Amino acid sequence: MLSSNEIRQTFFDFFIKHQHTLVPSAPIVLKNDPTLLFTNAGMNQFKEYFLGNAKPSHKRLVDTQKCLRVSGKHNDLEEVGVDSYHHTMFEMLGNWSFNDYFKKDAIKYSWELLTDVFQLDKNRLYASVFEGDKNEHIPASNLALKEWQKYLPQHHIIMGNKKDNFWEMGETGPCGPCSEIHYDLRSDAERALTPGESLVNKDHPEVIEIWNNVFIQYNRKKDGSLEKLQAVHVDTGMGLERLVRVIQNKKSNYDTDIFMPTIHFVEKITHLNYNGEANKKDVAFRVVADHIRAIVFTIADGQLPSNTGAGYVIRRILRRAVRYYYSFLNYHQPLLYKLVDKLAEQFKTVFPEVHHQADFIKKVIEEEEHGFLKTLSNGLHKFEDIAKNCNTQNKIDGKLAFELLDTFGFPIDLTRLLAHEKGLHIDEIGFESALQEQKHRSKMAGSMSAEDWIFVKKQTESSQQFLGYLEFNEPVLTHLLQYRSVHQKGKTLYQWVIEKCPFYGESGGQVGDQGWLKFGHETIEVIDTKKENNLLILISNKLPAHISEIVEAQIDKPMRQEITAHHTATHLLQAALKNVLGNHVNQKGSLVTAQHLRFDFTHFAKLTENEIDQVEAIINQKIKANIPVVIKEMPKEQALNLGATALFGEKYGDIVRTVTIDPKFSIELCGGTHVSSTAELGVFVIKHEAAVAAGVRRIEAIASTKAFEYYNEHLSMFHHLNNLFKNPPNLVSSIENLLTENKHKQKYIEQLEHFKINELAHKFINSSEKINDVELIIGNAPVMSVDMLKKIVIKIQESIQKPLYIIIIFAIIDNKMQVAVGTLKGSTKYVANELIKNLICPLIDGSGGGQSHLALAGGTQIATTGDFKATFKNALIEKITTLNNTIL
Repeated sequence: MLSSNEIRQTFFDFFIKHQHTLVPSAPIVLKNDPTLLFTNAGMNQFKEYFLGNAKPSHKRLVDTQKCLRVSGKHNDLEEVGVDSYHHTMFEMLGNWSFNDYFKKDAIKYSWELLTDVFQLDKNRLYASVFEGDKNEHIPASNLALKEWQKYLPQHHIIMGNKKDNFWEMGETGPCGPCSEIHYDLRSDAERALTPGESLVNKDHPEVIEIWNNVFIQYNRKKDGSLEKLQAVHVDTGMGLERLVRVIQNKKSNYDTDIFMPTIHFVEKITHLNYNGEANKKDVAFRVVADHIRAIVFTIADGQLPSNTGAGYVIRRILRRAVRYYYSFLNYHQPLLYKLVDKLAEQFKTVFPEVHHQADFIKKVIEEEEHGFLKTLSNGLHKFEDIAKNCNTQNKIDGKLAFELLDTFGFPIDLTRLLAHEKGLHIDEIGFESALQEQKHRSKMAGSMSAEDWIFVKKQTESSQQFLGYLEFNEPVLTHLLQYRSVHQKGKTLYQWVIEKCPFYGESGGQVGDQGWLKFGHETIEVIDTKKENNLLILISNKLPAHISEIVEAQIDKPMRQEITAHHTATHLLQAALKNVLGNHVNQKGSLVTAQHLRFDFTHFAKLTENEIDQVEAIINQKIKANIPVVIKEMPKEQALNLGATALFGEKYGDIVRTVTIDPKFSIELCGGTHVSSTAELGVFVIKHEAAVAAGVRRIEAIASTKAFEYYNEHLSMFHHLNNLFKNPPNLVSSIENLLTENKHKQKYIEQLEHFKINELAHKFINSSEKINDVELIIGNAPVMSVDMLKKIVIKIQESIQKPLYIIIIFAIIDNKMQVAVGTLKGSTKYVANELIKNLICPLIDGSGGGQSHLALAGGTQIATTGDFKATFKNALIEKITTLNNTIL
């Protein structure tokens, strides 16, 4: 029986034999595509070829692509672990043709590989073919039908509708008819009873799709219409997990050698057995075995768990796994991080990035697990409080059930389980309403709607030319290729694509350029530049009155110079950190702007002041040495052999751009803009260093103009302090002496305050009056702060032995009447915050609040203190008498 690794390699070998070039998987975390957070299909990295924005280096490719489907159109998360074939992270084996072979050869290759090479049972194979769509005037795939009729009997060919056999990546973009290949895993007896063709695309767990041949020939526009692409392409995807299941003849994907090593290891850790059944325990095993893959591969590709965007999705997946092992495997300590080494070894040859970063990945996951397990424990306490205060109908409020999900990560099924144990049930309608409200808010916050491109100038492949490395000092006269409007968060913006573009598009951590576009006599401001599907897109918030084909483009040169300096400084920083801390330092994120640079890197301890000083000193030495910054293009393998640093999670082509600052110090693969020599940086300053995640530190730093401004600001501050201290011989000693003196005086003041508080408290207690059964203590305190008023009330409360009392201490502080009220803690008869609200605030024309036994108020009504004392006293006496000792 072939192993999963052998099956993957056989797939590669077959297509290499048929003149396909093997390419690596793109990162699972997507960059430069605003429509997606993750790679959710094999075609994502080739989207620019399908749209005609770039030309592929080879017409035939083969690969395995790491994919993640948990959100948007392909939201499979809640099914993962419950059934036998859905996953979050999966491998998509693919063969690709860019305007080369089409339907005939694609189908021939599929049949040959499955039946001749893998020797699958031909009688169990079925193919679906697009039947056409009259409403959209799309013809049936007669060519695909004709090809399949060469290999399969007619009853094994299913004509499918647009829902099943017309593949679209999203609401807009490349699309086309597809031909799916399905396999029937049922027993012969079951097959005899029910023909397989009746179960295709019916969600039968043993009649499953294994391969999809998509024939990209259309582009879906914003208005829903279809336009034919200039060239046609083949995009195929075969889920490795499903293929392995078929070849290894298993009832579930989880029973294959892809998942069973992980499941066996979890059995060993938890001392429980996996039986492959539908109960919650076995679902938990499958959830853990699936989710750990998604978590590990995304972290390896540079995406850390967080509260926003892609990071939030990873955190959700991790927390779902924790909830399942916590609730159904009865394991209440971190578990997921222990599985990393297993995965690293399993995928060492095909995805080596996991093996190289295993220690770092474990650290991140373990800290996330610790944090969520603590949250989960707090959530259980919250549930107990909710259950205790449940209404008479024994129903838990739906909004509270949603709060458990939203704040504490409790899935509704866990809340239902806990409720059932206590004889309670959930307000399902209220929960669903709260859930839908949140989904609507999230959708509105992140939704973006783009109109179709309006093409101004006819284009060919790779029409756009980036000039921004060298030609950016002067305005560039160029052609407008296309433009469109986009709508997001209630705003309308405009996007522009020009032929010769000096603007750098945001990528690699470097922000996009700003500048201007001049249409005739009218100039509009470019507020940002993005990179999307290999296009540099300029963004403005204004549409010119007259749009012309000829346009003048000018970047903001001073801003670019500052950005460029900070990018080169980032390279120096990474090299210096490796020099000081060790080679374990790897970049985990960066931001390069005109104002500063931010650099995230792997390191497990806070940097000492001495280490920060060393890093700064090394960088400033390199700046002073005026080292040339050498930029060259070369084959990727050559660059890596020279020792160039490549980032995990970045997609590189065959030819890469290297940035060298002394070959013995720094060589990096980088597409950003850089200075020509280090002296242009002027000076470098580290402003801040802190932790941002488990095993990840962040440095914020400045160079060039911003660094000189920083030094001038601090020099001015130094001169000001020096003048304040009358030019002492040692300013630092003078400041330290002043702080020491101030500390002693502060301690003395606190002692005086303590004495005064005790004195006033005893004075007010001795002047108390009893009205009915209530001890009244009212006093004007000659104090300077509200805090002292509060402390006097607390001191009286600690000292008085009366069963019922009301304390009112007041003072005029900063021309405002301030009042503190104290009552017996736990008393329901006299409540401090009610007295403040109903009695004191109206008298002083103010507002306030607090606790039931201690409350504060402030007001603008000021009279003599004697008048106020009498006013408070009379009001209290009247209240007590009138209500006959009832609660005020």
